[in-house]
Amino acid sequence: MNYNVKRRALALLAVPALLFTAACGSDGDGDGNGDAAGGVAQVEGKFGDKPEISVPKDGEPSGTTVVKAVSTGDGATIKDADFVRLDWAVEKWDGGQELGGTWASATAGDKAPRRQSVERIGQQSQQLPAKVLGAVKGKKSGSRIVVQGTAGDLVGENLNTESGIAKDDVLIWVVDAVGAASVDVKAEAKGEQAATEAGLPEVKAPSGKAAAITIPKGAKAPKELEEQVLIKGTGKKVEAGQGLVAQYTGVKWEDGKKFDSSWDHGGATAFQIGNGSVVEGWDKGLVGKNVGDRVLLVIPPSLGYGANPQSELAKNTLVFVVDILGTV
Repeated sequence: MNYNVKRRALALLAVPALLFTAACGSDGDGDGNGDAAGGVAQVEGKFGDKPEISVPKDGEPSGTTVVKAVSTGDGATIKDADFVRLDWAVEKWDGGQELGGTWASATAGDKAPRRQSVERIGQQSQQLPAKVLGAVKGKKSGSRIVVQGTAGDLVGENLNTESGIAKDDVLIWVVDAVGAASVDVKAEAKGEQAATEAGLPEVKAPSGKAAAITIPKGAKAPKELEEQVLIKGTGKKVEAGQGLVAQYTGVKWEDGKKFDSSWDHGGATAFQIGNGSVVEGWDKGLVGKNVGDRVLLVIPPSLGYGANPQSELAKNTLVFVVDILGTV
């Protein structure tokens, strides 16, 4: 069983999960505009604000999938394999039924940044169909994009027919490309690594491989979060709400066994930090660190998966070594 931190956090976001039976989306990068031989939804509102979506009264939707930039940002052009941070909303053409999105995750009075999607272009997403995520490629960061098409075309074979959405139903996605970054997924923190402090696990990090983490013999697991910067980076500080691109390795304090590593899954992964999208120990331990840092975290169950009794890691103290490669 894989314990990738980002994947385990996905259930926290308000997404139209009922649309999908498994992996989201069909093949294709969604860069075509189609032939709008019918109506296209109108979108009002500023970039960054929840969009107001309306359709022509008594109008018929376009017979083909439409990809349209509502507004163009002034950021860098988003390329294949870039990491992106996105806001999005999806509605049904008939009746204007809201099916989910990141704006739906906002809570009145909540001071934490709104949960957004952090994805990698060209990689499978559990939140956005491939054609919707692919529509962002080639656009500039700061742009708002509309993707309109049938559920059968956009979601494809993974459409969950029990959701009440039929393959011929027209869906309207509005996506804001909040940020983008090009990061080498094989990168790692560079510099001389400090020795770990007394009572903390020993760390050996061979280049291009999962870190070897050795729990001190006979030592009791700490009751509070323990953290140490092993390599000091020179990049910008990590801020709450940003997407964070990182390499990581995690082991259990109790037996020292590795339960996950980004190196075992093709390299760096990305996730939103500082708003409860990942375990609290990551939020507390990584916000405020610098890009380029290698950080050792020892996380008690109360700041790990203790709140989820169904997790196999609910009772474990978790030890992570995290290389912060970039932010989105």
